[in-house]
Amino acid sequence: MSTRRRNERAKPAATPAPATPPADGRKSVAPDAAARARNLLRLRRIEGQVRGLQRMVESDRYCADVLTQIASVHEALRAVGRELMRHHLKHCATAAIRTGGRDGEAMYDELMELMYRTVR
Repeated sequence: MSTRRRNERAKPAATPAPATPPADGRKSVAPDAAARARNLLRLRRIEGQVRGLQRMVESDRYCADVLTQIASVHEALRAVGRELMRHHLKHCATAAIRTGGRDGEAMYDELMELMYRTVR
């Protein structure tokens, strides 16, 4: 890949699309603009990798090569997940647990569920 294409791809969008409010009304606690930009950049790269996988399958590429690229996409998604989990634990979970009561208990349950889902 040429340096020019790599640099063009690395630039974040000038104006981010407005976020769609979640259906349940919950939002991130203490959103970090730099972390958000890093995660969006990673997700755009992953999107490109997935498109590359589609092209590989369409062109009947060697199965082991496709599987290697799939593993790469999995690891890239795990990296985004780790960043989000770190933020969630540092900010969202900490705030809910400090308040105690139902919010604290609900957060413990949420964290347990997240661990079960993400450890697989």
